[in-house]
Amino acid sequence: MTKVAMTKIVAIHSFRGGTGKSNVTANLAGQLAAAGKRVCVIDTDIQSPGIHVLFGFMEGDLPKQTLNDFLYGGVAISEVSTDVSSRLPFPVAGSLELVASSIAPADISEILRNGYDVERLNDALVQLGSARHLDFLLIDTHPGLNEETLLTTAICDILIVIMRPDNQDYQGTAVTLDVAARLGVPERLIVVNKVYEAIEPSVVIARVEQAYGLPVVAALPLSQPVASNASSGLFSLTSPEHPWSLGVKRLADRLAAAT
Repeated sequence: MTKVAMTKIVAIHSFRGGTGKSNVTANLAGQLAAAGKRVCVIDTDIQSPGIHVLFGFMEGDLPKQTLNDFLYGGVAISEVSTDVSSRLPFPVAGSLELVASSIAPADISEILRNGYDVERLNDALVQLGSARHLDFLLIDTHPGLNEETLLTTAICDILIVIMRPDNQDYQGTAVTLDVAARLGVPERLIVVNKVYEAIEPSVVIARVEQAYGLPVVAALPLSQPVASNASSGLFSLTSPEHPWSLGVKRLADRLAAAT
């Protein structure tokens, strides 16, 4: 399978749940769109979808077509992609699309029972990047390492691993990065999230970089304003000067420099 050169495929992953992966992914997408990039976010956390909430979709107000309709309903991938640019807190120079996953119990049960054709999905993502002339295609993955996640990670240009600064995440992240290296992922980056504000970020960054020999792009603080925001929107766009937001912007700038 030949990837389209203009579209950077970026997988955002964590070894465990609860790292804030989807929040970082959604805010990263918003920052890239604000910088003038054409972006699409794909929620492949099909067993426990939720990134749609960060773009203002609540129960009864979901996209009409979801990734599940592509996987099982014969609907084209382009038809399940929804433009969410107008849902951002201010107009952006770029564009932002979302391929959401269904939250219907029957759809989730079908995925859990039968799985899905990852190769077909991967091919469709590449085609979507070409058809939409995307700069970035961000894949919000399911936490942990399963077959679907591994096969999707294998096609990405960049893997961003979100981790918390605790011992379990240190061990799990080591496994994740080792597997990504074996899969030949060209670039691997680390973001440390939920760092206690009493801890100097540079200390955390130095420790993690020494542990893995890979760049830590940002150490994002465990902050009450971010926690209070919960899933009610893109905090980095509404509070751009907050240290958490500035960290996400650094990550966006790092990716934008690669295009």
